[in-house]
Amino acid sequence: MASTLDVNGRAYNVNATPDTPLLWVLRDELGLTGTKYGCGIAACGACTVLVDGQAVRSCQLPVSAIGQAKVTTIEGLGGAHPLQQAWVKHDVPQCGYCQSGQIMGAVALLSQTPKPDDAAISAAMDGHICRCGAYQRIRAAIKEAAGLPAVTVTAPAPAVPAPKA
Repeated sequence: MASTLDVNGRAYNVNATPDTPLLWVLRDELGLTGTKYGCGIAACGACTVLVDGQAVRSCQLPVSAIGQAKVTTIEGLGGAHPLQQAWVKHDVPQCGYCQSGQIMGAVALLSQTPKPDDAAISAAMDGHICRCGAYQRIRAAIKEAAGLPAVTVTAPAPAVPAPKA
């Protein structure tokens, strides 16, 4: 089925079956590989993109459900978004696999709640799994991007073993 998608402000002609998940259209047809495949069941958040400003899991969203909606991927943020800058400042990236989905979820949060409290951040980021465990740094980066006081999280100094007697 041929259709036109508005992705990152650009019209793309795609040829996919109606039930093809948006994730695979973005990655395989459009070459936008910043959106990641994680679990395939919309539980981990790695595939999160914005559809008309709302965070959605693209691995389970059929391309036919997009219609005339505007899709924004991590590439559409251009690398200079305040959240991306805060992510780097707070050393959030470790393996980096979940980062695009995490950032897109946070972008949706800040567009709806510009000054979120901890409860709002927790609710919005619930279901975004980070195997590296950077959750405190993610929270700090979101607060920083929102212009709220952010506690910078630093790793503890490694323990120095006592000299052997």
